[in-house]
Formats: sequence, C-alpha cells, structure tokens
Amino acid sequence: MEPHGVDSSELHVTASIGISVYPDDGANAETLLKNADAAMYRAKESSHHSYRFFTPEMNIRAVERQSIEQDLRRALERNELSLEYQPILNLKSGAITGAEALLRWTHPTRGPVASSVFIPVAEDSGLIVPIGAWVMREACMQARDWMNAGLRSISMSVNVSALQFRSEGFLASVTRTLEETGLSPASLNSEVTESALMERARLGAPTLKTLRNNGVQVSVDDFGTGYSSLSYLQKLPVDALKIDQSFVRQISRTPEDTTIVSAIISMGRSLKLKVIAEGVEVEHESDFLKAQDCDEAQGFFFGRPMIADKFAGLDSMQAN
Repeated sequence: MEPHGVDSSELHVTASIGISVYPDDGANAETLLKNADAAMYRAKESSHHSYRFFTPEMNIRAVERQSIEQDLRRALERNELSLEYQPILNLKSGAITGAEALLRWTHPTRGPVASSVFIPVAEDSGLIVPIGAWVMREACMQARDWMNAGLRSISMSVNVSALQFRSEGFLASVTRTLEETGLSPASLNSEVTESALMERARLGAPTLKTLRNNGVQVSVDDFGTGYSSLSYLQKLPVDALKIDQSFVRQISRTPEDTTIVSAIISMGRSLKLKVIAEGVEVEHESDFLKAQDCDEAQGFFFGRPMIADKFAGLDSMQAN
C-alpha cells in the first residue's frame, strides 16, 4: 500500500473490514453491526489489510474476547499479573548486560494466559496504558532491589506499547516511576516498536528526545518488520536497534538469506547504534551474530524468561 505524505511525514495506512449480511447474519441493524465487528476483529488478527465475512464461530470468539477483557480489567487489583526476566548478553564477553521484563498473567480459573492472547485485547481496549505503567514500575523496582542486594548493575528493558507511548501522561509516568523507585535513568531501557515510531515519527521524536535527555535509553524493537525510513531513523534519538526474531530464524532455516541481518548490523554500526538480536535459539545463530559484530543477544539459547529470584542467582549476575 502506497504511503501518504503529510507535511514531512510518510503515513502507511491499512484497513481491516468486517462484513455481515442481512438476513443470514442478523435481522436488525444492532445484530448486523455486532457481527460485523466480530468479523473485523478476525480480519485484524489475520492481517492489518484484509477483510472477513462473519461466521457463527466468530460469535464464540467475540464472547471469549469480551470475557478476557472483563477479567483483564480486574487482573491488576487482584494481583494476577507478574513479570519474568530474560537475560540479555554481550556476545563478545558472554556477560549479562541486561534483562527484558516480560508480562505474565495467571488467571484464577484459566491458569496461565498466553501473552499472544491477552496483549492484543489489552491494546484494543486501552488497558495496555495502566498495565504498561504497572510493568514499568515493577521492573524498575526489581532492578533497584537487585542493586540493593549487591548484584551487578544491569539495564532493565521494558516494552512500551504504541498507545502507551502516545498517551499524554507517558513522560510524567516514567519520571515519577524513576523518582519513586530510586532507579537511575541510565538503568532503564524503553523499547518501542519500529511501527509505532514510524507511524508518527515527527510527533514521537520530542518524546524520545526528552527520554534520552533525562538519561533513559531508547531501543527500536522488532526492527526490520515495519516501514523504516532511513532518513527518519537517522534523525530519531535512539540508542539501539533490536533485530526481530523472524530475521534471526533465517540464519538457521535459510543460511543463504541472511542479508537482512547483516545489513541491520552494518547499519547500526554506521549510525553508532547498539544492535541486539532477539530470539537466538541455537549456537549457530549466536556464532553468526558474533562473527557479524552484533553487540548483544537474547533468546532461549542464553536463557528462558525466569522469575526474579532465579535471575538473581545466575553466576554472571554477581557483583565484581
């Protein structure tokens, strides 16, 4: 889909369409709209530029989604949310340099709910903003607790959703969190997806600049999956690029097609940005990234997400 020029920005617009047909899918406007809405959500799940006709099975999914949203609204107050931490390593030294905080939800009757199930619901409903603020606070508190316990200082990476990043109180929330937890801004790394940054690159730049001026690190998450403009990337005040795991997979699955990974690493070096690879699962991928001078990596090969106590017990976390 062709981009649209607005001032000096390029906007990439997609559409998801849900269709219901009278009288098979409903005898009145209210039912038809409800069923078309269910079909639209199905279209969004499959692609951000497609359409779906309503089917009875979608009603079941819509009811399930509504139930998840309802339960998710109570999850914070009921202490059902928690964090796990995945180590990020320096590829040359093998030392742990950071941790990525990953959100988990354990429902009282459903049990563990997959993030791929509840995160999209949180984003669509707007719940991602208060939940994201809670995640950042908990992660910062944990990083401070590790430091107080005498563990080596590391960078705490926290994912920031597009909605959270664009919210009016985002910067104030980050500042307040750092003040209340006592964590140094330099120990916090805000990860914002490439698509979120490029969607409103000109409008988001001041927010990024304020974060960095306050000492907070900023990384472009899932790099390579969006519509990057090199001119904008060069202007955006960021510290690091995170190579999306879909490209890291190519190192093992299609060794002859590793051009994108090599290009991102080379681009990062030329822009003086740190490059971090996500989703490293096997030694061959780690060796390739190391040979390409990739700075850091994370993935099951180095360590799965784990609870805070287990993370603190890693030998390489101990203070020098």
